[in-house]
Amino acid sequence: MSVPPPSSPVFPPPLRVPRPLGTDAPATCEVPHFDPVRVRGGSCRLGRLLRHRRRALAAGLAVTAAALVAAGPRAATDPLRAERPRKHAVTQPVRRHAPPVDMVTAPVRIADAATVRLLRPGDRVDVIAAGDPSTGGDARVIARGVRVTELPEPVDGTSESGALVVLSVPRAAAAQLVGASATARLAVTLC
Repeated sequence: MSVPPPSSPVFPPPLRVPRPLGTDAPATCEVPHFDPVRVRGGSCRLGRLLRHRRRALAAGLAVTAAALVAAGPRAATDPLRAERPRKHAVTQPVRRHAPPVDMVTAPVRIADAATVRLLRPGDRVDVIAAGDPSTGGDARVIARGVRVTELPEPVDGTSESGALVVLSVPRAAAAQLVGASATARLAVTLC
């Protein structure tokens, strides 16, 4: 059995005495004078943007157009990305505006005067020509959705039956009305 060598006693390190405050800081020195720091281009950017606003506007429009094209309907040539019906319901159908039609005012004699008394200016009516049933004439619609513009008062002592109605109709329908009134009895239905 061996005996360990005698070791020196273990003592903690000596305590350091704190120094007075400010003695451990480096010596002060004077700060040299320098010009203020200026950032370049801060105020110039706004001026540059105003000078080149047409370019900025054109760039903005180009970005907007590209976004609209990217988000728009797909072409039918690509079957995987073809336009599909939307999942939301349409509340009202989209109305396509027809090209302007040359409208004329046409006086029309309607066979039943009592029916004419029900009409008012501004009403929309369909004009129907009824052929003579003995000759096999059928009823057909001559003009659809035409507007009543005037209802003239009947002249006393007229021997004709029916009543006169002034309608605003397309020029082609006016020619058909005149032709039908010569060969058939005309009637109206409210739209």
